[in-house]
Amino acid sequence: MQRRPLGRSGLSTAPLIFGGNVFGWTADEATSHRLLDAFVDGGFNAVDTADVYSAWVPGHQGGESESVIGRWLKARGWRDDVLILTKVAMWPKQPGLSAGNIEAAVEGSLTRLQTDHIDLYQSHQDDAATPIDETLEAFGRLVKAGKVRAIGASNFTPARLSDSLAVSAAKGLPRYETIQPKFNLYDRDQVEGELATLTQAEGVGVIPFYGLAAGFLTGKYRTDADLEGRARAPTIKRDYMNDKGVRVLAALDKAAQATGATPAQIALAWIMAHPAVTAPIASATSVAQLQDLMGAARLSLPAEVMADLNAAGRD
Repeated sequence: MQRRPLGRSGLSTAPLIFGGNVFGWTADEATSHRLLDAFVDGGFNAVDTADVYSAWVPGHQGGESESVIGRWLKARGWRDDVLILTKVAMWPKQPGLSAGNIEAAVEGSLTRLQTDHIDLYQSHQDDAATPIDETLEAFGRLVKAGKVRAIGASNFTPARLSDSLAVSAAKGLPRYETIQPKFNLYDRDQVEGELATLTQAEGVGVIPFYGLAAGFLTGKYRTDADLEGRARAPTIKRDYMNDKGVRVLAALDKAAQATGATPAQIALAWIMAHPAVTAPIASATSVAQLQDLMGAARLSLPAEVMADLNAAGRD
């Protein structure tokens, strides 16, 4: 399976990255380990998580996902076969991008992950209260110490990403090699336009999250009854069950008939084919779901299908 470069970091990923937000939340530890096994066995190599996952769950404190991954890494001994991507700044317990917080947070992540290095350490969100050079200098010390191989950003505006790249260039500091925005067939404004222009000009990889729009683009959720008992029901009902959502699902249904692929595969293959995108991040809570998602990497969408999907996702 052809790998795609993560910016200019020298690291490369298969066309799909596993979103580890589900580990220890909607996928228990045993299931999470089976998912990770199947993912690597399928030829994929990058897993994305964050220190804050899954602090939003009652009874959780944060760090649960990293801990699940760490126990899997220890049990399997596959550290050199996978890229571990994690993040700092959004956990209420350790918020922001100050040098002190980054230096403390990375130690916690390394301990939970049971590893001596993080392949891609990402700023989970911007921190306007901390000077950009302070943040990048802190990351630079981690890179120099061998604790981090490359850095990325998430939820940054194009302007703040541009400013950060300029500081890196001016001061000889590590630069953000990737950016994580929300992007899927429905949510397109964070990538298309200014961010796509910037990242393509600067050679920054785009690894979008929410590729399946909280599961809406799998086609499983079309009525209120479909959402009963689902953890993400409020998000889907609020954000996607509307006229635009109906148009997007109709286009996915048409594409499924034309290609024989599932709506989830088509939704991810559409992202993979986007010229600005390196690889989407997506989650699964069963091996059967994961096998379906991994099929997207082998799917090539005909031009007429791409055109229909592009039109349906426009506002």
